[in-house]
Amino acid sequence: MTQADDDRHPIASVALLAERGRRELYEFVRRAGGPVTRDEAAASTGISRRLAAFHLDKLVHAGLLRAHTDRPAAGVGRRPKVYEPQPVELAVSVPARQYDLLAELLVDAVTTTSAADAEGAAAPGDPATPEPAGDPAVHGSAGDLVAQAARDQARERGRSAGAEARAQTRPGRLGPERALTLAQSVLESCGYEPARTGPRQLLLRNCPFARLADRSRELVCGINHAFCCGLVAGLDAAAVEARLEPAEGLCCVRFTGP
Repeated sequence: MTQADDDRHPIASVALLAERGRRELYEFVRRAGGPVTRDEAAASTGISRRLAAFHLDKLVHAGLLRAHTDRPAAGVGRRPKVYEPQPVELAVSVPARQYDLLAELLVDAVTTTSAADAEGAAAPGDPATPEPAGDPAVHGSAGDLVAQAARDQARERGRSAGAEARAQTRPGRLGPERALTLAQSVLESCGYEPARTGPRQLLLRNCPFARLADRSRELVCGINHAFCCGLVAGLDAAAVEARLEPAEGLCCVRFTGP
């Protein structure tokens, strides 16, 4: 293993973020929503431009940020160096654990089962099977039933998180803006990196399930949406809606008020 490999090992990268000032710079760049200059990074944390540059370049060397030059607003002069986050995930476990692998296998099992059931139902020449009496949901494919169960569990988990936050803060009746502020606090603790883009609009800059969503957006985004809807219900925030609106570079859910 080379020195460069050592420097980019997950443990080395996590250790790099143990320094508070460096971690604050990294979080600022992640949340900026666009390229960040050294001056902007320094101003965000109250340190000198030279010290900010030192920390930012350390983060680039570790593979957590990428740096490039940006064209000046006037189109002339020296282009400033800017920084953006790299699409990397860090996870450190001692001893090693592979919970993400288990999650991927479960997602693949559900989507594969649903696809196989759909193909079987559409196979030509099969005799028509009458629909059994009772609740149609009970007679769905195995994959569909598991997916629905996962959405139900996610909705309940979100409802519990919202109810707990409400019990802790005792906010009383919530209008849309206060409800979004409280939801933002809960979502922040869950890793969504929420950002207010207006008094009554909340975007999620990070998807905690991004790797799984790449395997099956319909399944994973549906579970994620169910969690967010449950959160709104648990907060008793009738004026807020969690809407499924996938957008490039963002989580698939957007929170809005009237």
